[in-house]
Amino acid sequence: MNKTEAASAPEKSESSIEPADKDAKNTQQLLDEALESYQAAQEFWEKREVEKAIEALDGAYSLILQADPGEDQELLQQKEDIRLLICKQMLAIYGAQLTPMGQRQKAIPLAVNGHVEREINSFKGPERNFFILAYRTSGRYRPEIIRSLEKAGLPSELSWLPLIESGYKADALSHSRALGLWQFIPSTGYKFGLKRDQWVDERMDALKSTRAAIAYLQELHEIFGDWLTVLAAYNCGEARVLKVIRSQPRNYLDNFWDLFEKLPRETARYVPRFIATLLIVNEPQKYGFNFEAPDSPPAYETVTVKKQVLLADIAKNLNVSAEALEKQNSELRLKMTPPGPYELRVPEGTGNLLLSRMDRV
Repeated sequence: MNKTEAASAPEKSESSIEPADKDAKNTQQLLDEALESYQAAQEFWEKREVEKAIEALDGAYSLILQADPGEDQELLQQKEDIRLLICKQMLAIYGAQLTPMGQRQKAIPLAVNGHVEREINSFKGPERNFFILAYRTSGRYRPEIIRSLEKAGLPSELSWLPLIESGYKADALSHSRALGLWQFIPSTGYKFGLKRDQWVDERMDALKSTRAAIAYLQELHEIFGDWLTVLAAYNCGEARVLKVIRSQPRNYLDNFWDLFEKLPRETARYVPRFIATLLIVNEPQKYGFNFEAPDSPPAYETVTVKKQVLLADIAKNLNVSAEALEKQNSELRLKMTPPGPYELRVPEGTGNLLLSRMDRV
């Protein structure tokens, strides 16, 4: 279009705006209003007008729940930033009202009570085989998970969280569509950078999903400050936990188990199961376990594959187990590489062999 045409082109009327443009405009408006409501809450809180501050935060959260950014990355980031601001402010208000939070917990407290003992007995009894198998499988993943946790400054005990999440099964799928070692639902996985398309679902990749889980745990710890509440929020979402916190007695921060009893049943078991897991793996013989050595992490190297190929064909040409190759590349939904370049993991020492044989694969 030349300058004359551009000058004479009519502007879009409201009725001529495409539906996608309208949706983006409506979403942006909702996010702008949510931010205004959050800022109003801050002003109310500075004046110690607590009820008005909470009401404004409730309004802000309601607005962002209505906002649907779709796949617009800029709007998605805006929504996430505002959500986190609201959660932090809400917890700051309730924390100040109730019990001072003090310093954030660095260690995970291992309280033993009736809730924890029930989960210990479950692992010793009907879930014994599950626990033993999950412990053995953990060796494939925990060394790298521990390195990543320590690098992020998080407790290494969190490396046992996949035991109760998935039994360390990279393809574990729950009834709520949570998938992988760390059991991400699609929306949360997307939020923390896990790609999902026709060929790949990165929720099933141990390394990538571990990075995402650590980012999520860091965010939750920034919001809540204590690890037991963080674990509850990891399971059922921070909004649900914040809602329960608002109904708690004034001393709830001194007693997580008051909060625990008002959580959804699945979450109410989640934290005791994790504590039970730590107690058992720390002192297995005390609880009647005699574990064999866990599996070792598979040694691998990465090769860039530039065409679409079945993993079974690659395994055949390398004379390796197709099952092992599939486990090393568990994010591949169809057991084949996607079109275009792909970083494929192959057993250590076989990379050059594969490259030399790609023409016949």
